[in-house]
Amino acid sequence: MKQEVRHEIVRRWREGQSMRGIAQDLNAARKTVKSVIQSHQQQRGEGIVPPQLRPRKKRRSQLDEYENALRELLTRYPNITVTRLLEELRDRGYRGGYTVLRQRVKQLRPRKSSPFVERFETSPAQQAQMDYAVYDLDFTHEGRRRVHLFGYILGYSRRQYLHFVESQDMETTLREHVHAFEHLGGVAATCLYDNMKVVVARYEDEEPIYNTRFLAFATHHGYRPVACRPRRPQTKGKIERPFDYVEKNLLNGRTFRSLAHLNEVTAWWLAEVADVRTHRTTRKRPIDLHAEEQPHLIPLPATRYEVAEVIYRTVDHEGYVSYGQNRYSVPWEKTHPGQVLPVKITEEEVIIYSLQLYELTRHARFNSSVTHQKRQQRQHQPPRDVESRRQLAREQFQELGAPAVAFLEGLLRSQRRGWEQARQVLACLRNYRREDLTAALERATRFGAFSLSAVERILAVQARPKTSYEHLADQTKDHLRELLGDDPTPPRSTAEYQQFLFDEPSPSKEETEEPLDEPTQEEHDQPPDGQSTTVQPEDEQPRE
Repeated sequence: MKQEVRHEIVRRWREGQSMRGIAQDLNAARKTVKSVIQSHQQQRGEGIVPPQLRPRKKRRSQLDEYENALRELLTRYPNITVTRLLEELRDRGYRGGYTVLRQRVKQLRPRKSSPFVERFETSPAQQAQMDYAVYDLDFTHEGRRRVHLFGYILGYSRRQYLHFVESQDMETTLREHVHAFEHLGGVAATCLYDNMKVVVARYEDEEPIYNTRFLAFATHHGYRPVACRPRRPQTKGKIERPFDYVEKNLLNGRTFRSLAHLNEVTAWWLAEVADVRTHRTTRKRPIDLHAEEQPHLIPLPATRYEVAEVIYRTVDHEGYVSYGQNRYSVPWEKTHPGQVLPVKITEEEVIIYSLQLYELTRHARFNSSVTHQKRQQRQHQPPRDVESRRQLAREQFQELGAPAVAFLEGLLRSQRRGWEQARQVLACLRNYRREDLTAALERATRFGAFSLSAVERILAVQARPKTSYEHLADQTKDHLRELLGDDPTPPRSTAEYQQFLFDEPSPSKEETEEPLDEPTQEEHDQPPDGQSTTVQPEDEQPRE
């Protein structure tokens, strides 16, 4: 047995490892390990000192005579490549290989030593740090899914707020900030951020240009965001290190049913474990240091910042609006297919408004992991009076003109589910202009193509879909027509405006005085009382 193996056996045995463990690690027999240890004990008892290990004699290499040249080249050109060095040595007579040269260059090239990182401590309420961490977790009820951990920590006390969310978008980031401020009882004067898009829009002249919406949020709470330098994670070490602690202490050894259950366990873990442990750096509990820091934090504003997302959605032909691949019903008597409505998305609800911004309805929001579902309220559906609904559809076709009426009659004759297709044809008005739909119906009637699919093909080829601005313009026009009527102000004759085109002399006082009694034409033709008159023929009347 080699002397190195004997020394390794003795060293492991001195450190407390068992003979069986030593035999397994060194792939040796247990009897051999026992014999070596007993021999070592016997030698120490007899005072025999084991021979010292002699360093292996270094083999000579043909690179030895070129080592000075290598050092000189590496000193003059620190970034020179091994391939370029091989070319230089070839010119000087070197006949060795590339691998040997690469190993020698690795030994001779000066290594760049990383500078020491100085720990930066802050005074109470001076600084906080925020960041995200991404995990792929297996939930027992929801399966495997990706979640994002929002983390916000106070630099002085090390007390933190953690919450698992579904995405890192603007609304989620702002909402979790508000929850963190409320959890910690105030806001730090500054907060360090990574260069995430919701915070930093871009860089100009190596200076960060912050997202204007995020700046509005920060100014509302009175603190200043600070973007860290790229590729320097140690700047945010106070928030980076707790993520490692979360992985090892919170996530390891636990199973979670769902995202909601994970957040319940996280809230318990923060209160019962993270806040009351003795921090390795401060040597104090974060909850105790937070009691000292909290009076110095910026107080929360009296008005909570509104972080809900507001979007526009189109009402489909069944009376629903879509969000997150799910559908939410709207009242049938206050909306119609094709109408574009503003929708407010909060953390828990979907609130639908009319074009005049009064609330129509609200629904509980589906979780983002749930898709292709719908929320429906019974009062939102139209009455089951089939005849009334058909009459309403017939009137809408009559408003489109004679070609539309002819198409409806042909559709009802040729299609088994004609009325359902008729309603879907009317729903095409949400995407196309009225004149385009009328032209499509006329063409379909001309060729006897009485079906919804035929109308859709004609519109796809001959018409251009309406833009969102045209949607809003049509809705505004319909609303004004409901309020003012079809013809609220009749047109005036242009003759009424002629007096404003020319400068006429001001009338005299006599012209402005109103006559007492102006005779009519018949009274003017009558003679005065007691007199008679003779009417002369037209050709005998005196000329003027």
